[in-house]
Amino acid sequence: MSSEVQNILQEWSPPIFLSSTLLLCAAVYIRGWALIRKTRLTLFPAWRLGSFLLGLDIIWFAVGSPLDGFADAMLSAHMVEHLLLMSFVPPLLLLGNPQVPMLRGMHGKVTRWVLAPVLRSRFLRHLGHFLTKPIVAWLGMNLMFLIWHIPTAYDFALEHEGWHIFEHVCFLATSILFWWPLIRPWPTDAHYPGWHMLPYLVGADIVNTALSAFLAFCDRPVYSYYLEQPNPFHLSPLGDQMAGAVVMWVVGSLAFLVPAVFVTIRLLQQNKTSKLAFS
Repeated sequence: MSSEVQNILQEWSPPIFLSSTLLLCAAVYIRGWALIRKTRLTLFPAWRLGSFLLGLDIIWFAVGSPLDGFADAMLSAHMVEHLLLMSFVPPLLLLGNPQVPMLRGMHGKVTRWVLAPVLRSRFLRHLGHFLTKPIVAWLGMNLMFLIWHIPTAYDFALEHEGWHIFEHVCFLATSILFWWPLIRPWPTDAHYPGWHMLPYLVGADIVNTALSAFLAFCDRPVYSYYLEQPNPFHLSPLGDQMAGAVVMWVVGSLAFLVPAVFVTIRLLQQNKTSKLAFS
């Protein structure tokens, strides 16, 4: 084990605020999930609980585990971190149908005096509907993805911890909005995604592929921050950049294309069923 790896592991300590926040979210969700199951058993099977809790676990692994320390020294580790926050956490959280369990799981006074006025706000309801429109959600996530990978912005975030946290919040928030029109968590209108979801997913993959290809085939390190950091596994900055680009290209593409395949199969099955019904 290299001295750089040992230093990262020795300097790591469990993040108290993040861990406490995620544990609180888990406790609130579990309480709400258990209460709702008494009347809506079919809407909240055990796998939805598991999905939501796994999403919280992956948040902790991405930004609370030693992976975050490696991400400060390696572009490839940083890309793994971003993939987890953008492509794995949001679908898992949304598959847990989190809105109602989180509300039901909170203390009655908190819901009544704090959340109820917010939820009754017509402005916020309209804003929520606007932000989850497919075109808005698609643009939001992909623009945020590209902007934060501009070298100046990327290096600045790594050099300033507060901005680095803000970058992660931007990725997670816009990615939740991106996956919302596809998953449509209850009690959102539950009609199945239409054919427009295919260009939605493929278009996002094209953006990811373009940035990945640029990083993979660029003949120089794009992000100067990593030129000043000792690589824990003694990769050159350019080799580390290529490794990160490959991870981002392959795993990122699968995150978009696998759902696109499932949507296609489901839509073809629906068309076949409709034709049989009319024949």
